Amino acid sequence: MQEATFLVLTALADGSQHGYAIMAGVREISGGRVRLRAGTLYAALDRLCADGMVRVDREEVVDNRLRRYYRLTPAGSKLLAAEAARLHANAIAALSRLRLAEGMAT
Repeated sequence: MQEATFLVLTALADGSQHGYAIMAGVREISGGRVRLRAGTLYAALDRLCADGMVRVDREEVVDNRLRRYYRLTPAGSKLLAAEAARLHANAIAALSRLRLAEGMAT
């Protein structure tokens, strides 16, 4: 899974959000390291909707502009949990090997 996809799904784990809130959430989650552009975000959301990971929750008009809210589906939550577990296991393995290598270097 691409990092941007993981971060979008993570941002949506808090609940229904519109595009700007998702972009802000991704920026916050990544500590400012990842700043999604609107085109990148909406392409990812379209793909995630088509794959059944995200759905449109509702739409409203704000200042004569359509604001669409997105929500994780149960399948999206399951995918996010699996990816988080995979990343966690990989991080544990890497940290363990680093500690082992540091012990051998001293």
